[in-house]
Amino acid sequence: MITSNPFDALTALISTDMMQGYVILMAILVFLGTVLDMMHKKSAKYFFMNAEKAKKNAKRTVGGGEKIGLAVGTVVNEVLTSGEFANPKRRMSHLLTMYGFILFVGSTAMMIFGSKLGFLPQVWHIGAIMLAVGGYWFWFFIRVDVNSEGIKWYQLRKADMFIVSLLLMSTFGLIWSYLQSKGGKVGDMGTTALFFGLFILSATFLFSTVMWSKFAHMFFKPAAAFQKRVAHADGSNENLPADYDLTDPAVHTRFPDVPMYMGKNPPNMGPGIRREPANHY
Repeated sequence: MITSNPFDALTALISTDMMQGYVILMAILVFLGTVLDMMHKKSAKYFFMNAEKAKKNAKRTVGGGEKIGLAVGTVVNEVLTSGEFANPKRRMSHLLTMYGFILFVGSTAMMIFGSKLGFLPQVWHIGAIMLAVGGYWFWFFIRVDVNSEGIKWYQLRKADMFIVSLLLMSTFGLIWSYLQSKGGKVGDMGTTALFFGLFILSATFLFSTVMWSKFAHMFFKPAAAFQKRVAHADGSNENLPADYDLTDPAVHTRFPDVPMYMGKNPPNMGPGIRREPANHY
């Protein structure tokens, strides 16, 4: 199963041109959905307005070399390793889902467009398994609403369409591939055809509902993370208050309530959110 290209057997029923056209159509739907999502939520407008506001409040100029370093840090921490997750289980689940999706979708496109790399079927199956493991781990054990609101796994909401369609796509894809490896053919209109149809239906739903799901955040998130790093570097700090040293006499002069209520050498209490284990983020 894991060594066979699941799309090879489809050529007897569906032409390569039709399969390639489907992949192109899904890519177009993702692009259009992302643009419409940004227009509807005005996220791009807010991003550029916030960036201009930060420039006006900047206390120093961030040079080109420093910006390159910040960009590299963003790619390494927020993109490649999902370092923004403080909960290690949540982080691992996200990484499995993210890299599984990349491997699964990337290998699908390469096999359909005729790549002859012999390891692509293994990559396709491994990606689907990673996607399923990471997604089901999140859904049944880590899902934020289970901890904070008591929402059960079977209670679906609009915000869940992204993760549910991801899970269905990988699950139905694996079942379809397994049935094919046992001799099932889509053209026989049996169980193999059923799960192939469910696989295509869930994939189409995933890529056609970008505007209403959190799919688009994967494109906006790196830019927002980079801008946050620049804001810290140039001193604008997104209009947040400075991180004062509460033992500094100059701070005592500026804020006389500090020594009055906390003493001249108050302890560094740190961010309050760190006092609780990272269960929800």
